Amino acid sequence: MLVDEDLAAWSAGLEELFARVAGRFHRAEPRLRARAYVRGLLAPLAGKNGWTLAEAAGDSTPNGMQRLLNKAAWDVDGVRDEARAYAVEHLGDTDGVLVVDETGFLKKGTKSAGVQRQYSGTAGRIENCQLGVFCAYATVKGRTLIDRELYLPKSWTADRARCRDAGIPEEVEFATKQVLAQRMLARALDAGVPARWVTADEAYGGDSKFRRWLERRRVGYVVAVPSSAPIVSLAGSWRADQVVADAPPGAWKRLSCGDGAKGPRLFDWAVATLPSVSEAGSGWRRWLLARRSLTRNAKGELEIAYYLCGAPVGTADEDLIRVAAPAGRSRTVFRPRKPRSGSTSIKSAATTPGTATSPLPCSPTPTSPSRPLFPQKCWQRPHSTHARRNQASPGTPDHPDTEPEQGLSLVDLATKTPAPGQTSPLPAKTGKHHEVMLEY
Repeated sequence: MLVDEDLAAWSAGLEELFARVAGRFHRAEPRLRARAYVRGLLAPLAGKNGWTLAEAAGDSTPNGMQRLLNKAAWDVDGVRDEARAYAVEHLGDTDGVLVVDETGFLKKGTKSAGVQRQYSGTAGRIENCQLGVFCAYATVKGRTLIDRELYLPKSWTADRARCRDAGIPEEVEFATKQVLAQRMLARALDAGVPARWVTADEAYGGDSKFRRWLERRRVGYVVAVPSSAPIVSLAGSWRADQVVADAPPGAWKRLSCGDGAKGPRLFDWAVATLPSVSEAGSGWRRWLLARRSLTRNAKGELEIAYYLCGAPVGTADEDLIRVAAPAGRSRTVFRPRKPRSGSTSIKSAATTPGTATSPLPCSPTPTSPSRPLFPQKCWQRPHSTHARRNQASPGTPDHPDTEPEQGLSLVDLATKTPAPGQTSPLPAKTGKHHEVMLEY
């Protein structure tokens, strides 16, 4: 049967992988135990804990599994490096995305390393839990986790006796979750993981030190930020939502960021070139990307998400949108996290009729006489024949010796804003493109 053949191929692949990491275990017993542990995690068990994994392995108690995780001697980081290399061999792509995210592990006691009452995005509230920061690798071929760090709050690192009781080495000091993310990204990039982009939610994107670190590494990023994120330049200062509120109607473009269960996932998108200098040096720029929903929420509002982006000059809007799209984010690795009240990159556009001017009918633009209008020439204005901000591609009139391409591989762009639920055919590309930048 085909199922039997698939199972045999899967088992052979697992054996090959464990043969690869065999040298990271000093004894056969923990290596065999680790293989049984992974088999249990992959098995369709009703619940997965020390007892159920032990039972699946044929053990009468969970002592062996617990000893593997707590006391057995094996090269944990070496296994991580081997698993990452294995993932790159199978999924590697130069346009890959490194995804940073965190998740919580609910606990009842106080002995587990790093446990305390803290906000858990998994639960959507403050709970007694551990927090882990993870790095995933995503390409068109698939996605997988490649690294992890346990977050230790200051209440732990300041209590060395408690750390010793939990087996935490003396040299481990407090590090923010953003610093933990930087360590994982540095390991991946230094190991040669082919990645063009980094993406993360606002817990990381809202940290300017994190973004500047990415720029110094000269890796592109599209990171979520709260609506209150400051946008500062020589021309003035604004909040992210104020910048988007100043967007002219023509700045919004309707794009599909991929197919969902009910068809194309359409949103309205707008991109503004930010008048600031990237720490990546010459040839790099920063942008503010806004994503607006097409359907109103329970309050009758259209939700807007905000992203700060950095990449080489000439990067297309479609590339930024592809990275920001749900398919490129960590929710494809973890289950969707519940947003924390009062701290989210999503803001709703109110719908009070007849206030100010706005790209939305009957919705206000929150302008104020006390602040300057964001420079309008910084907005990427759509062209009637689908302007792009990147350099001309083969197949455009700038390259008359090649056949024109029939469409974009990443997104579908409508030439005019269609009604919700409707899409328009993608026009042929032209060589015309606009580039805007505020002088500073």
